Formats: sequence, C-alpha cells, structure tokens
Amino acid sequence: MRAHEILNDPFLNKGTAFTMKERQELGLVGLLPPYVQTIEEQAKQTYQHYLMKSSDLEKRHFLMEIFNTNRTLFYYLFNQHIVEFNPIVYDPTIAETIENYSHLFVDPQYAAYLDINHPENIEATLKNAAGDRKIRLIVVTDAEGILGIGDWGTQGVDISVGKLMVYTAAAGIDPSCVLPVVIDAGTNRKTLLEDDLYLGNHHERVYGETYYHFVDQFVATAEGMFPKLYLHWEDFGRSNAATLLDKYKKEIPTFNDDIQGTGIVVLGGIFGSLDITGEKLTDQVYLCYGGGSAGAGIASRVHAEMISEGLTEDEAYQHFFMMDKQGLLFDDMEDLTPAQKPFAKKRSDFANAGDMHDLATVIKTVNATILVGTSTDAGAFTQTVVKAMCQNTQRPVIFPISNPTKKLEATAKQVIEWSDGKAFVATGVPSGTIQYNGVDYQIGQANNALIYPGLGLGMLASEARLLTDEMIGAAAHSLSGLVDPGQPGAPVLPPFEYVAKVSIKVAEAVAKMAQEQGLAQSKEKDMEKAVRDMKWYPEY
Repeated sequence: MRAHEILNDPFLNKGTAFTMKERQELGLVGLLPPYVQTIEEQAKQTYQHYLMKSSDLEKRHFLMEIFNTNRTLFYYLFNQHIVEFNPIVYDPTIAETIENYSHLFVDPQYAAYLDINHPENIEATLKNAAGDRKIRLIVVTDAEGILGIGDWGTQGVDISVGKLMVYTAAAGIDPSCVLPVVIDAGTNRKTLLEDDLYLGNHHERVYGETYYHFVDQFVATAEGMFPKLYLHWEDFGRSNAATLLDKYKKEIPTFNDDIQGTGIVVLGGIFGSLDITGEKLTDQVYLCYGGGSAGAGIASRVHAEMISEGLTEDEAYQHFFMMDKQGLLFDDMEDLTPAQKPFAKKRSDFANAGDMHDLATVIKTVNATILVGTSTDAGAFTQTVVKAMCQNTQRPVIFPISNPTKKLEATAKQVIEWSDGKAFVATGVPSGTIQYNGVDYQIGQANNALIYPGLGLGMLASEARLLTDEMIGAAAHSLSGLVDPGQPGAPVLPPFEYVAKVSIKVAEAVAKMAQEQGLAQSKEKDMEKAVRDMKWYPEY
C-alpha cells in the first residue's frame, strides 16, 4: 500500500500521530509535519476546532471530516464527549443532513448503495464496500420511515452511518467490522423526484413481490459473504418493517430498532417506574398513542413481558389499547396494519365508541395507567390529558417519546407541572433537569442508544444464532438497578452519560441468555469475558 493510500484510509490513518519509526516503514517521511502528536493532543486540538463552529450542522460536518479521515481519533473524541456529541452526530441534527444529503454530498463513507433496479449488483456492491474487512454488523435502511421526517430515499444512508457510529461509541464495536447499507427502492417524496441534484433513483417506490425478492437476495448474499453477521433493520416504512422482521427473525440473528429497540428501552423505563411504586406490570393498563411501527413494536414488547409474568396472551391483550389517526383502533377498521390488528377492540364493547377519537376520553374510559406517545402529534398530551391520567392512578407513567423536539406530544416540564410531580416521565429527546416544588426531577431519555449498542455487542460476543424474546427481555431487565429508586426525582432510565456502562451490562445479559438458550456459538464459554474481549478501544 502506498503512503498516500494509508493517509486516505480512515481505518489506518493516524495523521500526525504516526511515530518516526512508522513514518520510515510506511514511506511517510516528509509527508507530515515533523512533530509527533499523541492522540490526547490530537483530540484536544480537534475539540478546540469543534467549539469554533457556530451551529450544530457545522459541528456535524466538522466531525464527519474527522470520521472520514481518522476513525480512531473520531471515536476517541466521541468517547470523551458522548453526551455532547450524540445529538450532533445522530438524532436530532442528522435529520438536517439527511434532508440535504445530495446537495452536500462529499464522501460515501464506505457505505453500500443497493439499487433495486440492479439485483445482479448486490454481491459486487457489498464486496466493494467491505473490501477485505470481516463484516460482523450491518445496519440497513430503505429510508421510507425515518422517524419524524419520513421518506428520504437514498439520502437515508446517513441514518445507517450514524447508527453505526453510536454502536461503536457506546458499546465499543470495532468500526472496521461494520457496514452501512441503503436499499434504494425509489422515493415517494415529490421534491426529491423533481430535484436534478438528487442522487437516488428518480422513480416512485417499488413495493410488493419485486421489493421482497430484492431484499431476499440481499439477505442471502450478505449472510453468505459474512457468516457471523448480525443484521440491523432501520427506518423501514410501516408497510414493510414488521413483515421483514417477522420473516427473518427465526432464521438469522436480526433486529429492528424501531420495532424492538424502542420497546426494550420503554419497557426498561416502565420497570424503573414500577421499582419505585412497587406495583406489578400485570396490573397496568397500557395506552399506545401512535400505532406505527414504533408504537406497535413497543406495545408488543410490553405485551410479551406480561405473558412472561403469568398472563395468557388474551388476558394480556385486555390490558392494551391503541390510538392512531383514526382514534381508538377497532377491529372493523379496514386500514389496520398487521401489527395493529392484535390490539384493535370490538366497537360493540364501548357505549361511547363514537367519542373514542379524543385522547382524554379514551384515557378516562379505559382507565389507562401508562401512556406512551409515538405519534409525532406535537402537543397532543395536553394538561387535560395529563390530569386524566392522574385520576386513574397515583403515579402515572407518561412517556412522550416522539422526536425530534418539535414533534413531542408534551415536554417533560409540562408533564411534571401538570401532574404536580406525580408522573414518571421519559422523553424521546434529551431533557434537562426539571425543578418543581423543591425537587430536581432527572428526566430519563427513552433513547434506543441505551439498548441497541449493548444488544449488538452481546450478540457479536456470543455469536448467537438468533435474537430471541428472552434475550430482549434480559436486555430490558438489565437497565434496572443503575439508578437509585429511593432518590426523589430519580430518573426511570439511566442517564445517557452512563451509556458505556449500560452497554456492557446489556451485552452481558444478552450473551448469558443466549448461552442459557443454547444459541451461543462462541468458543469462549465465559460470556462476561467474551464481551470484554469483543470490546474495541480507540487507541493507536
């Protein structure tokens, strides 16, 4: 490999940290300034540059320059400033870069761009993107359902890139073994189709048999090329997301963050709330506000946990109610998705069925004790709604977890004040500490990054053949015990600043459950050691 190729390879490049011996051996003498920096000096210098940027978008562009040139330095810096950088590198700032991806395109970032019109190129695309790297983790999107911003076609590749950044920063997954993938199946966004600079396919989305056959070919090819692969689905539309997960989850180690990840972290937050009250999950009434992939996935996860705690499937469903744009979902509605149908109710069971499009009315009618918002219906959790929840139970669980911030059903401050400090709150975006009546309320973020990085680390360390409900349940339970439930105003989820510690705990729980179920294929039988050995550190 020639010297300039090394300097342009983000997996090999150390920049000014190449030692004199390395410079001589690699033909780099005279190609770098003579002073040899440590990674600590590089990080300090880089962070000072970062602080000079005037907007979050500029900061993200700057960090992406580091990412594109020196992965080790990027992750060293990310680890130092993980709370500060996460909303810059990923959500919510990433939404703006996705929307402007084609206009700002500079670097493909080792991503694989799969064109639905050319299935014959799938193998070559994956091979070219991976090079000689041994890929263990793929995050794939078709970008039809990016939370909060919708369908962005091939520009959604940024969501795969960003997701993998968090995997590495939070859980220490080696960045050389990951691959971001986008399936360009077209887009239904008119502004993209009419934009001459749009870099994706200029046709409407392909659905049905052609689409599913292409995905089948991709999965088969990826599994064949990368035999220890863990496949993560991200931001697929509601018509495809659950179908794809259900198709593959019993065949390969695979995970959909929107359906399963959010469910795990919300369940962890519910466990945190019940740790404080001492109540049982099976005594709760769960109301889902927003029946898309995320909302239905969360409800399914909590439903599965109720079954594991002793209820029958039918008994558990009696504890669940789901609202979407139509209001409370009834089984005679013709536009229900497969994921919504199990939660739909019989209209004849409600004397006031005609009024069940109003959230407060539904809360009062069904006696909801848990309210989770994934609707992106900004401001839907009004003072009337919060007070209705407080009438049903002394300590309601109210999680407005839509994002970005402008899509929140309510702010944490509003929920705390309107509930007189009684509600347990977690939000989908970072919220500061709320001061109310002399108590500092720490607000946990229902951030999937508390779960999916550790889940992935546990899957890779154990080399699990499948990801099971029991492993997912173990991940959710592992979140408890990391905060003090006796502290007034304690968060129901661990603060994101502890994500590295959380990820290890989640990984160990998942790996151990994989071993218990006979699904772990790792030669290492000590799962805690397997997790430690798998963790990568940003060091030269």
